[in-house]
Amino acid sequence: MNTTSTLEQMKELRLMGMAQTYQQQLELPLHQQLESHELVAHLLQHEQLYRRQEKTAYYLKLAKLRLQAIPEQINCSAARNLTKQQLTTLLEGQYLKNGDNILVTGATGCGKSYLACALGHQACLQGHKTIYLSMNRFIEKITLSKLDGTYLKLLNHLERQSLIILDDFGLQPMQQDIKLALLQILEERHGRRSTIVTSQLPVSAWYEYINEPTVADAIMDRLTASAHRIDLKGESLRRKK
Repeated sequence: MNTTSTLEQMKELRLMGMAQTYQQQLELPLHQQLESHELVAHLLQHEQLYRRQEKTAYYLKLAKLRLQAIPEQINCSAARNLTKQQLTTLLEGQYLKNGDNILVTGATGCGKSYLACALGHQACLQGHKTIYLSMNRFIEKITLSKLDGTYLKLLNHLERQSLIILDDFGLQPMQQDIKLALLQILEERHGRRSTIVTSQLPVSAWYEYINEPTVADAIMDRLTASAHRIDLKGESLRRKK
């Protein structure tokens, strides 16, 4: 059997996980190498693992999360108004399957963005397409897409994301076209896809921030109808650092 040819065939077929594992097997002494049936199962397992890792890396790259946040570094305590049980429940990802939203509020520096990015990271690990957008970036994308005629393409792209993270909601006024675009996006995702919104403003102040009764009613209804709310407390983590 020509092992070199077998390796090359694996690479040509883009079976990189199998190729790497097969190479490792060939480097072992003969008495330590797996038998045929065990070897095939071993190669398939590693190919599956390799593809899962590649998919996760690709999703993380596309998500463009602002912070390299991981759940293990999130401080859960009564002082922060966040329990381990709450975090664990969200990390399990059932909210993504249900199309629920997550609304995270709190003072500046309390860790809202970090929590959102950690949940986004976990979503990518679970195989969910995710995109992070600060509200500034969201407004820019909507405005530019309407100028260059790619608005529908942008809407379709956002609709395909299992999770959209909108960070720093409420920091700047929204023009009418941005409000309507946000409403359209939320309407298309309602009950099917999830959105995480972070804001320094309490949810009770969002209606006034949107500042247009009809549109505000529609946006708030779609955001809050099936949402997990987290109101983070405590001193600024940036100040502590």
